[in-house]
Amino acid sequence: MSVKKESVGQVRQRNVALILTAAKTEFVSHGFKGASIKRIAERANIPRANIHYYFNDKTDLYQQLLTEIIVSWNTSFDTLSIDDDPKTILTAYIHEKIMHAKHDPDGSKIFASEVIHGAPILKDYLHTEFKQWLDEKITVIETWIKQGQIDVVNPHHLLFLIWSSTQHYADFSVQILAGFGKETMNDDDFDDVVHSLTSIILKGCGLA
Repeated sequence: MSVKKESVGQVRQRNVALILTAAKTEFVSHGFKGASIKRIAERANIPRANIHYYFNDKTDLYQQLLTEIIVSWNTSFDTLSIDDDPKTILTAYIHEKIMHAKHDPDGSKIFASEVIHGAPILKDYLHTEFKQWLDEKITVIETWIKQGQIDVVNPHHLLFLIWSSTQHYADFSVQILAGFGKETMNDDDFDDVVHSLTSIILKGCGLA
C-alpha cells in the first residue's frame, strides 16, 4: 500500500505549527529578550535553519505568535451584532475566554507580558485595528443600553472586566493555585469559574 506524501503546503503548515508551539513555551519561560531561536529549534526538534526559512527573525516569529493569539481570542466576537441577545452572547463570550485561560494559559501570559512592557510590537495594532474592533463592539453594547436590554454601564469597563477577570486565571495562575491550596485546577474548578463570573457580570448588567 502506497503512503500518501505530504504536499508542500501541508509540510509548511505542520512545521509552522511546531515552531509556534515551541516558541510559545520559550517566550513564556524567558520573555522576548531572553528567548533563543536555538532553544526554540531544539524544543520543536527541527533544524534552526527551518525557523529562518519560515520566519525572518525572532521579532517576526514573536509578532506572528501574538497575531495567532489575538485571532483565536477575537474570532467568536468578531460578528457581534445589535441583533444578538445580550445574555446569550455575553454568557458565551465569558465561557470562551475562560476556556482560553484553561487550555492556552501561555498565550495569555505572552500577551500580558507584551502589554506590561509597553506593547513595543503591538503598539501600532492597538491604536489601529484593535481600536476599530473595540469601537464596533462598544457601539453594539451602547445600542443594547439604549434599547433597555441591559442596564446603563460603561461598555469599555464591561469588556475590560471580562478580559481581566477571565485572563486572571491564566496570567496569575500561581497566585490562584496558592489561594485554593491546590497543585492544579480541574474541570470542576473551571466550571465554577464560568458559573461565578457569568453570574457576577450578568447581574452587573441587570441580566438575571
